[in-house]
Amino acid sequence: MLQPELPPLPALTRAEGELIDRYLEVVDLLGRINPARPGDTYRALRAAQALERTAARLCDALTLMHRRGETELHGDTLARALRVLDGERRTARVALPPDGPG
Repeated sequence: MLQPELPPLPALTRAEGELIDRYLEVVDLLGRINPARPGDTYRALRAAQALERTAARLCDALTLMHRRGETELHGDTLARALRVLDGERRTARVALPPDGPG
């Protein structure tokens, strides 16, 4: 059975694409660090160590955009790109999980 075809990514500048990629990397790492999720401390430690490098790359992407005169984030367009790249599922891992029976 074939997977449904994803909608195409909206047109992004190279810097916007870099911003989206780095943002999702940070989100993925934060999801692995999230203390409200089950897992081991070593996995969270490794993610925290990688977070510093990835956050610096995210900062670099935003700095480049600003220097190039891209001073506005086009939220609707960037949100569409995030949705195509599974951003809703990936960002959900950062939030608190639903309260279980207790």
